[in-house]
Amino acid sequence: MDRLDLDALAAFAAIARRRSFRAAATEVGVSPSTLSATLRDLETRMGVRLLNRTTRSVALTEAGAALLARLQPALAEIGEAVSEARSAQAEPAGSLRINAPQPAVDLVLAPLVARFLQAFPAVRVEVAAETAFVDIVAEGYDAGVRWGESLAQDMVAVPLSGPQRYVVVATPELIARTGRPEHPRDLLDRPCLRVRFPSGAEPPWEFDRDGETLRVSPTGPIRSSNSNMLLSGALAGLGFLQTFEGYVARRLASGELVELLADWSEPFPGPFLYYPSRRTLPSPLRAFVDFVQAERRR
Repeated sequence: MDRLDLDALAAFAAIARRRSFRAAATEVGVSPSTLSATLRDLETRMGVRLLNRTTRSVALTEAGAALLARLQPALAEIGEAVSEARSAQAEPAGSLRINAPQPAVDLVLAPLVARFLQAFPAVRVEVAAETAFVDIVAEGYDAGVRWGESLAQDMVAVPLSGPQRYVVVATPELIARTGRPEHPRDLLDRPCLRVRFPSGAEPPWEFDRDGETLRVSPTGPIRSSNSNMLLSGALAGLGFLQTFEGYVARRLASGELVELLADWSEPFPGPFLYYPSRRTLPSPLRAFVDFVQAERRR
């Protein structure tokens, strides 16, 4: 009994799930008569009846139900191990679907994906840029991207980049006209360009210095969910803008924009790639996770 045939146990599990010899035979790939003989042999060797069957129905016995409860997770584990071994030998191929907020796409994910596809041309990547939180499992995504404070605890998280910063910027002309703000509260008296999400939410501007966190909600001539719209307004001298440093690094280097309140703009961890905590990953996702980790070690 300790050397039972794995195929016979898998056949029993198929019959128990399907509650039909004919349907289970189609799943296993044998004839119903062969499947019936396999089950009889298994019951004989085990010395216990596992199924009660009539010409119209199939039902688990108490012993059969107990065996199935222990057997199904073990069969699933074996199947995952086999798939994992096969995928390790094959070149990653197929689709990889990722959901991410637009700033993470622009500043981190887009260049990563470009380099990844150069290394793995058989993979197809689909990236959906969304501000709203989504259930990546329910929506059919392989992975998502979020910053640390928004990650669910039951997810595996892999850092995509080093620290990032929010910065407040303005044109030299606007600073000369309105004066240089020396404290975040000074922005309340100056024109500012605000993010407004499609949901209607307008997140306050957050500042951190020496363990102190301050939030302000200034007003101004433009509200938009589009980063390019807000940046265009800032370059036109219409208002002060708080945005990711990566969006304005080139403009700061050229002098078109000036950074303000730098001592209130502490760095924070960059975005994370996250995915469900399961042992076996689809080969495109496994390859992308390994690629990201290798890039971070450089």
